[in-house]
Amino acid sequence: MPIEFENSFSPEPEVRLANAFHLPYDNAVATARTCYSSKVIYSSDVNKDNSSRERRDSIARSIYVAGHHTTLQHASFQFVIEKVSRQAIWSFLHSHPYYNSEQVSQRYVEVKGSNFAIPPLQETAKKIYCETVQACMEAYQKLGELLRPTIEQEYYKIFPHRNLNDKKWQSSLKKRAQEIARYVLPVATHAHLYHTISGVTLLRYKRLCALFDAAEEQKILVQKMVKEVESWDPEFFKFAEDTLPLEETPEYHFFAGESLQLNPKAKEFIAEFDTSLGNRISLLVDYKVNSEIVLADSVRHVLGKNKKDLSDTEAIDWVMNPEKNGYLSQTLNVTTLGKLTRTMVHPHFTFRRKISHTADSQDQRHRTVPGSRPILSKHLTAAPDYIIPELIQITPLALEFYRETMHLIWKNIFLLLNLNVPVEFALYLLPNATPIRFEESGSLMDFHHKWVHRLCYTAQEEIWRTCLEETKQVSELFPRIGKYLYAPCALRKSADRKPFCPEGDRFCGIPVWKQNLNEYQRIL
Repeated sequence: MPIEFENSFSPEPEVRLANAFHLPYDNAVATARTCYSSKVIYSSDVNKDNSSRERRDSIARSIYVAGHHTTLQHASFQFVIEKVSRQAIWSFLHSHPYYNSEQVSQRYVEVKGSNFAIPPLQETAKKIYCETVQACMEAYQKLGELLRPTIEQEYYKIFPHRNLNDKKWQSSLKKRAQEIARYVLPVATHAHLYHTISGVTLLRYKRLCALFDAAEEQKILVQKMVKEVESWDPEFFKFAEDTLPLEETPEYHFFAGESLQLNPKAKEFIAEFDTSLGNRISLLVDYKVNSEIVLADSVRHVLGKNKKDLSDTEAIDWVMNPEKNGYLSQTLNVTTLGKLTRTMVHPHFTFRRKISHTADSQDQRHRTVPGSRPILSKHLTAAPDYIIPELIQITPLALEFYRETMHLIWKNIFLLLNLNVPVEFALYLLPNATPIRFEESGSLMDFHHKWVHRLCYTAQEEIWRTCLEETKQVSELFPRIGKYLYAPCALRKSADRKPFCPEGDRFCGIPVWKQNLNEYQRIL
């Protein structure tokens, strides 16, 4: 007898169009006509009478079918999204480069109440699901308490003159506790955010929202985004294509004949992947072997100099040394505009990485350093598989409780699967600690921006650690590049920009600008 599931998520994601381009459909056609006009064409010109509107629609259809979609990038839509799961944000909203988001942080905002997504489940499965989420929420609170003595001890080592009973420092200690405690929270936990995309990205959302690993929630979310824009401009989706069913995606076709639930060889895959990393969490697996030479050549070519007048070392120094290149110490990132700094696009690196779901959710915000993130359901194993933060590792009581919590989560995930719950829904119980195994690639320009910011001791600890590993590996291969890879305070010191630490009250308490990469270490 087939199991009956509920029809939808409870609660469903909430979507509201907060800001939008005026007349986006007319504007797209006006911009297209301007390309071939002796004067600027305005939105009002393409909608002034029946003849203009007929021509407008003909042009709109033609450019859409032909793939001339840059005209659709002009219009932007800003959505306020609430009650969306962290899983859907990671799997879909932030899995591509063409967006801007500002979402609530689990590092700095305590998670309270029953703020989590419940997928459509039958009664028995729903009971197990909700009990597991409740256990995770309770573990979140308890883990923060268990970590508190270690956090206070480490904090006092850095700030021995602070009265830890002071309300201001109590708040700092609490934030550090919840930053680590969040590792036990399920990826079903809700977030709220502003999410801004262009018109062409919204059309892409509509076409390809039914994807692994959160297809049902993603479809609900995108349908509501589309409905909001249709209310704003009923014409905008006039020639939009229907949503491509999950069954027609190449990822789905690959698994034809296999179970869509679990990967029977996930354990072997994970063993092979983790072995390839050795003792690293981020391994440099590919790079342009002539990175320094090409970088130096490109600097000379920008400046019109030959090798006799400007050596490789001098050329690299001019672009990488913040003492000479003032762009690098600017608060506003201007590297894509500077003629010298654009030479940094030529060196290129690929890293194989293993970091937690919660760390990767922050890391993927570096949109110009894209990664090929996995179909998470194909990594799921019966054995608990999770990242252990350093603070938990050095706190025995917290570590024991953390392991117990992870075993409970995995046991209940497989209870759901044994009830024939779709793996997509069971995945919502995975904790933030779940490892994400993938490759990530980018240019020196984009990695430089990421590395400099994330080598700051206030950065999320896992991302800080991956950036430290990555910059050390690059430095070993390309020392003339690597000698300028360090935390933002050290970069500002080289440029003689004061204060060296730009974080103000958030100063980590350690004069990192006096250290080299090999001296970088932290617990908090």
